[in-house]
Amino acid sequence: MVRGGLARHSLNDESAAFPESFAVTRLQDAIQWARKYSFFAYPFVTACCGMEYFSVSGPRYDLDRFGAALPRFTPRQADLLWVVGTITQRQAPILRRVWEQMAEPKWVMSFGACTSSGGPYDNYAVLQGIDRIIPVDIYIPGCPPRPEAVIDGLIKLQYRVQHERQPQVWANLHGSGRKIE
Repeated sequence: MVRGGLARHSLNDESAAFPESFAVTRLQDAIQWARKYSFFAYPFVTACCGMEYFSVSGPRYDLDRFGAALPRFTPRQADLLWVVGTITQRQAPILRRVWEQMAEPKWVMSFGACTSSGGPYDNYAVLQGIDRIIPVDIYIPGCPPRPEAVIDGLIKLQYRVQHERQPQVWANLHGSGRKIE
């Protein structure tokens, strides 16, 4: 029956079986949605990119809307590792140990040119990319990276977390898929 432009459903009508507030989803989708908005970040800050990281973490750029506002200062409570700045050969084993202590699932963001590729420091003391020791999920370009690039990297990480399939083994793989030695 239609009265005044609105359809009335009888109790026997199948379309009225579920009220408008009923939602159906897979458990895995709900878990990934929750992970997407609840990153527990561990900042591994070593050099000049740290100032840009601190500015992005401030109130102007509001990382809380991405679920990454409160940093954790122990790797056992973190699932997102921000590697910010130049990593030397002496720091590489420490960074690897921090990554190994993190809870699963875990993600890594390479923040800036020095972290991603060694930057302008092409010498024996600087690690030429952290992907040689740990797998990297997101690379943020720049020297130092602009806050907009950092936010774009977070959005891309959120997309990756929302759409990754379980169980997927990412250990010992570089972000491009090549094997880490």
